[in-house]
Amino acid sequence: MAEERRKKLKEQRQRYKGTSSQRGYNSAWRKARLAFLMEHPLCAECKRQGKTTVATCVDHIKPHRGDMNLFWDESNWQSLCKSCHDRKTAKEDGGFGNISNTHFSESL
Repeated sequence: MAEERRKKLKEQRQRYKGTSSQRGYNSAWRKARLAFLMEHPLCAECKRQGKTTVATCVDHIKPHRGDMNLFWDESNWQSLCKSCHDRKTAKEDGGFGNISNTHFSESL
């Protein structure tokens, strides 16, 4: 059972590899990102905390995990400052740029 779980986790991690462009962060994303930031220039998380901070990142509220429909769903986007985005991403990934096993537990 443990070996089967490890194999499934490994297969799922493989889907996340590739360049940022291969994961959807291409010129179309860069254009959409800039337009979104112009419409939503302040960090949503800082705003919730009563602070005013310029946003520099467009975050996927629910991680898309390769689902291109979710990736392009603007209702799933929020503007964040780099600090808030890095903190949120690290929490979701189990560390900066590291995919944690907790991402995959719901599908096992």
